[in-house]
Amino acid sequence: MKSNLNALIEFRYGIYQSFKQARDALFNLVDALASEDRAQSLPELSLSPFFERKWSSTYEALEDGIIDTQALQRVFIAHLPQRSSVPLIAVDRTSIARPKARTSEDRSAQYVHNLPGSVKPVTYGWQFSTVVALPEKPSGWTYMLDQRRVSTATTALQVAASQLSEIAGQLPKETIALLDRGYDSAWLWCQLSLLPLQGSLVRLKSNRCFYRPAPAPTGKRGAPRKRGDKLQPNDPASQFDPSGEAEALDPAGKLVRVRFWKQMRLKDADWLTLTVIRVERPQAADTKRDPRISWFVWIGDDHADLVMVALSYVHRFSLEHGYRFDKQSLFWGDIRVRTPGQFERWSWLVAIAHNLLVLSREIAGTSLRPWESLYWLLDISVLKTGAFVKNGKDKKLWSYVALEQIPHVASTGIVQKAKASSNGEDRLT
Repeated sequence: MKSNLNALIEFRYGIYQSFKQARDALFNLVDALASEDRAQSLPELSLSPFFERKWSSTYEALEDGIIDTQALQRVFIAHLPQRSSVPLIAVDRTSIARPKARTSEDRSAQYVHNLPGSVKPVTYGWQFSTVVALPEKPSGWTYMLDQRRVSTATTALQVAASQLSEIAGQLPKETIALLDRGYDSAWLWCQLSLLPLQGSLVRLKSNRCFYRPAPAPTGKRGAPRKRGDKLQPNDPASQFDPSGEAEALDPAGKLVRVRFWKQMRLKDADWLTLTVIRVERPQAADTKRDPRISWFVWIGDDHADLVMVALSYVHRFSLEHGYRFDKQSLFWGDIRVRTPGQFERWSWLVAIAHNLLVLSREIAGTSLRPWESLYWLLDISVLKTGAFVKNGKDKKLWSYVALEQIPHVASTGIVQKAKASSNGEDRLT
């Protein structure tokens, strides 16, 4: 615990040094954000005992503060938790809706997910691109590495390529980057091929077309073929002669079939060699949210364990849980500031508070109120309220169970309270 505490102190010192102006107000705001569980707005954070200023300083910190984002990024990476032998990172973008803020600068049209079919799924606001380190087990315990706003002068693909190019050299060479089908782009794949990582796994759209290596010249008249036969996810007739196939069990113990084709090429980037992977889950419901067949492209080491690589994609969904925590518990998108620059500073503070909670996880203690001993969400949001403790800390109130000992909690984030035991103690199941 001592080493964890020292690492946390070093992290906080590095954060403080990355603030170049209004550093005390910004640092107070981070502590208030990470500790105050009752605040519902930015001024209410000033009621935290860790915020030593008046409520107006919450806005002044965002207006006048200056953050050295490069130094902050180095601090994040220097304290990156070592979670597995093959580190996983993920890149995605999310929208901050500002449909009524007509005078806000640099807004753009944003797609809105999960709306009814009759509703036009478009709003206006800002878009942010995020790079996170993923936990060993799927959960909301992601760790922020970088977060940037996507301006209207650029695209999310360009921002993602810039983020990864800056971060990749500071990460272990065994790292794998996971990206969803929104990053199905030949230009981006060319950029990913230059990264000093083990590789990148990108989910494919069904209409993507690949080409096998060109056959040997036949000796007949005319130019030889430049490309071989096609391979398309939406054309079963083209999915012949794979380079290999295997069967494995996913973390839930269910069968997964993996087929892959090596040395595949694109029409727009013939020099780039890729590996196309087909993952079949026979037990899936075959719906949009639970597809039976998924396609991926692997851009990286040709000798990598492709079955392990394919099965690692499930960890990418932890990023969605991290987004949900930032928006619901750290009210990332709820505050109202005047300029995009102020909101960018607020986004960095949210990322700092998020990482601070992750690094504090092993040394956090309980601070339950009398009426809060019935139902709890054992996830990162509990740490913000001070309700997460390690196993056996206080048996008079709870029989605690560490998060790692409940595999299903990592994916659902739900803990049910069991009936009182014979000695009157409550326990979690």
